[in-house]
Amino acid sequence: MYADLADTRLRAVLTGASGGIGKAIARQLAPHAEWLILVGRNVEALSALKKELGPHVHVVAGDLTEQSTLLAIEDRAHQLGGMNLLVNNAGASDFHAFETQGVDEIRKLLNTNLLSPMLLTRQLLPLLRRAPAAQIINIGSIFGYVGYPGFAAYCASKSGLRGFTQALRRELSDTAINVRHFAPRATSTAINSAPVEAMNRELKNAQDTPEHVASQFMQFLRGSAWETKLGAKESFFVLVNHLLPKMPDKAIFSQLPVIRKYLPR
Repeated sequence: MYADLADTRLRAVLTGASGGIGKAIARQLAPHAEWLILVGRNVEALSALKKELGPHVHVVAGDLTEQSTLLAIEDRAHQLGGMNLLVNNAGASDFHAFETQGVDEIRKLLNTNLLSPMLLTRQLLPLLRRAPAAQIINIGSIFGYVGYPGFAAYCASKSGLRGFTQALRRELSDTAINVRHFAPRATSTAINSAPVEAMNRELKNAQDTPEHVASQFMQFLRGSAWETKLGAKESFFVLVNHLLPKMPDKAIFSQLPVIRKYLPR
């Protein structure tokens, strides 16, 4: 069964490390890590973060939808002596009416948010199995629980990630690998377009800072729950959406005029 990582020096791989949440998590993970591999596509941002965090931080720059990047991550982790933590944080978003959303953009969302973390996890499982205790933490979203207009493909990808997390958790429940799901609510990062930011302000949707999300992530990492959702209001909305979905249907229907105002033309 799952073993405890609480008193273990982390040997970690973090994807999406050049983004807002990724950078914040990297800064809080690094002091607890024997080594930390940062993965992303922005070489300059990764190099600057490595310089800031110290020599035990390593960089693998590449596209997670390409097998060569997955192999490079595996090779570096193997060279460093194995790993005990994988954080699948890389993600993409696209606020758009599904009817007119580009096919390539839909594929990108599903590949980045769902298929890539699945395939990277598969690639790294043999290394994780060698650790006395290991964790895989998939960074999801409240939109993985609540379907929301303008985010149909994104919601599908994040809902799929949660389903993958739960299934793999159960599949590996007789091993020392603990598979977990961490779901932020809206967060102020560059992943949000200007129309999304404006819509959130008009709808008075709460947003967290990346630093707050990273702090909550570290608490989750040290805990035992298999998943957590950020935001008391959002967590309650998820529960209502599960038990009484017609109530969220009605609430979101009332927001449609505002949502449509900000959808790309």
